[in-house]
Formats: sequence, C-alpha cells, structure tokens
Amino acid sequence: MNKTNTKKKEKIYEAEVLESSSFDENIIIKILIKAGRSIAKPALEVLEMAIDPSTPAQVRVSLMAALAYLIMPFDLFPDFMPVVGFSDDFVALTAVLSIWSKYMTPSIRTRAERKLNKLFPFI
Repeated sequence: MNKTNTKKKEKIYEAEVLESSSFDENIIIKILIKAGRSIAKPALEVLEMAIDPSTPAQVRVSLMAALAYLIMPFDLFPDFMPVVGFSDDFVALTAVLSIWSKYMTPSIRTRAERKLNKLFPFI
C-alpha cells in the first residue's frame, strides 16, 4: 500500500475539553428561563455532568455539543417557534443523558436539582 492511500484512510480527531472554570453558565441559564422547567431539568443535568471532574473527556465533548445545540437560536426547529421550538433541544439533551447515564451520579443530580429550584422557585 502506498503512502497516499494510507494518508487518506487515517483520520485524526481533536477536541478541546472545557474546564469548569472557563465555562460561562449565564448563557445557558438565560435560555433555560425562556425554555421552561421541562427543558431546564435535562439541560442542567447535562451541564453538571459536563463540568464534573469525574466525567471522562470523550463524554464531556458530546455533552457540550448537546448544550451548544441548545444555545443555537437556529436549529432543526428554531427556538422562537411556539410549542415545537425547544422540542429538538429536549430530544438532544435526553439522548445524551441516556447514552451517558452510567456517569450520572447522585451528587450531579442533586446539584442540577438545586439549580433548577433556584431558576423556578414557584413551580
């Protein structure tokens, strides 16, 4: 096999994993208030799992991708569309939660629940 074919088959993937100290939660919090509690719960669980130091790097990458999808204003169903606007975001968040559920710990769930109750204290 020559070098040209070898280089075509070789794929290198690079990803930078965000440390919790460099991640600004305020953007996500603003969107969650607009989206409501039903979207906020899985989003906060994904966020807490992503910033938890015990979560493996490859898991963090997919979790951050789901959060990035949440903050994109124009996606499959743009967020400004009534009723369906956040449905695709909900599916993306719950999908990554189910895929990586083995990394969900009680402390992650508790931190997410506390944040949820601060955002929606009367519900």
